[in-house]
Amino acid sequence: MEQTVEQKLQALWSLQTVHTKIDKIRQVRGELPIEVADLEDEIAGLETRLEKIRVDLDDLEDSIVKRKNMIKDAQSAIKKYEGQLNEVKNNREYDAISKEIEIQGLEIQVCEKRIKEAEFEIKNKTEGYDKTLSNLDFNKAELAVKQNELETITSETQIEEDALLTKAEDATKHNEERLLKVYNRLRNSYRNGLAVVSIERDSCSGCHNKIPPQLQSEIRQRKKIIICEHCGRVLVDEEIASED
Repeated sequence: MEQTVEQKLQALWSLQTVHTKIDKIRQVRGELPIEVADLEDEIAGLETRLEKIRVDLDDLEDSIVKRKNMIKDAQSAIKKYEGQLNEVKNNREYDAISKEIEIQGLEIQVCEKRIKEAEFEIKNKTEGYDKTLSNLDFNKAELAVKQNELETITSETQIEEDALLTKAEDATKHNEERLLKVYNRLRNSYRNGLAVVSIERDSCSGCHNKIPPQLQSEIRQRKKIIICEHCGRVLVDEEIASED
C-alpha cells in the first residue's frame, strides 16, 4: 500500500529520532575508539621496528665474528709466509712471499676497520632499540588504560545501543528507498547526523535560519516533502516532532 506524504514524514522522523539517540550514545565514547585504534597501529609499527633492529643486530654480530675469523686466518697465513722467508732461494721468491704478507696485513686492517664500524653501528642500533622499546612499553600502558576506559563506557551503553540498532533497522524498513538515499546522504553531510529536522521558533532547527510563514503552513499541511532552502534538510512540523 502506497504511503501518504504524512506517513513518509513520520517514518523519516522516527528513523532520525532513533539514529540521534544512537549518535548521542556514541558521542559519550568521544575519540576513544579512534585513539585505541591509533595506539594499536603505533604499537604494531614499533614491534615491527624492534624486530628489524634485532635482525640487524644479529647480522652485525655475525659480521664481527666473521671478520675476527678472517683476521685469525690472515695472522696464521702471515706466520706461515714469515717461516717461508727463511727458506727462499732468490729475490723473486722473497718478493712474492713479502707481497703475500703485505696483502694479509692489509686484509687484517680492513677487517679491523669493518669491526669498528659494526661495533659503532651496534651501539647506535642498541640505543635505538632501547628507545623504541621504551616507547612501546609506554604505548602499551596507554592502550591498556584507554581500552579499559572504552570497555567501561561501552558495557554501560551496549545493551541500550543494541536495542536502538534493532529499532533503527525496523524503522528503516518503513521508509521508501528513494527517501532513504536522500536521508543517508544528508546524514553523511552533517557532523551531527541530522537529516530530518523540525520547526523551532519559526526556524529550521538544523541551520537556525528563519522559515517563511507560507512555507511553515505548507510543512504543517504534510502534503509534500519540503526541504530547508538553506541547508537542504527535510523539514517536519512541531506536531510530528513531538510524537517520539
